[in-house]
Amino acid sequence: MRILDTVRSTDLSLSFEVFPPKTDATFEEVLKATEEIAALKPSFISVTYGAGGKGGKYTLEIARTLQNTDGVETLAHLTCVGAGKEDISSYLQTLKAAGIRNIMALRGDLPEGMTPEDMKNSPYPHASDLIREIRKAGDFCIGAACYPEVHPESSVQAEDLRYLKEKVDAGADFLTTQMFFDNNLLYNFLYKLRETGVTVPVVPGIMPITKANQVKRALKLSGSFMPRRFTSLVDKFGSSPEAMQRAGIIYACDQIIDLYANGIRHVHVYTMNKPDVAAAIQNHLSGMLGRTF
Repeated sequence: MRILDTVRSTDLSLSFEVFPPKTDATFEEVLKATEEIAALKPSFISVTYGAGGKGGKYTLEIARTLQNTDGVETLAHLTCVGAGKEDISSYLQTLKAAGIRNIMALRGDLPEGMTPEDMKNSPYPHASDLIREIRKAGDFCIGAACYPEVHPESSVQAEDLRYLKEKVDAGADFLTTQMFFDNNLLYNFLYKLRETGVTVPVVPGIMPITKANQVKRALKLSGSFMPRRFTSLVDKFGSSPEAMQRAGIIYACDQIIDLYANGIRHVHVYTMNKPDVAAAIQNHLSGMLGRTF
């Protein structure tokens, strides 16, 4: 099934993201967590590719299990940083053989010591170059990333929007946002994006912050604006792991409810491989909306 059909639907839906292990030693533990998340039967599960593009083997194994054993539609991430044309071609053929037809195409985080300037000599300097390659390779449904706030490597949002339109023109079927903690940032971004002529579906990505130390990581990953309402929550409950988890889940659910109320039909949740957090969000939304996700 094409994920594009899901995110185009008028039905409310929810999807989750998981990430692969860094080593063989933790593979079984991670696989168990992802299968517990799959048991919640989200509309789909995305599987990240690993830092520096080194997680391809684990991504494939988890994605194949989720789709072919657990029966959940899978979105496999693919990054092009450090990859050659043969690497990408081979991986795409492997995904096809596994029956995986949905790909999230990303440039990927630069390894330590590499700069954006170093990417100029790469076969795929930008995510748009990877998207073109995937589009040529066959019948894949392609997702791409976007930032409701300014990308850490961009100076102004207009630059972001220009590159984002290039991704769509290259063949991206839908977009998924980086995390954000103020919904007004998303609504403003969507308005500006539509003004550029981009009409593909945009899926908001929500990160439940369930530990106080996740705030620094979130800021490092995306430079996200933290509204006072959110920082007050962390200040109040951050010292109590149980209270912080509950507060983080409630804050994420509040964001999602507001998105649904304002016409967004599909939301993607960055679960950090936590089945209990995914289940709590799903249950809370089901209770609020009087329907099962």
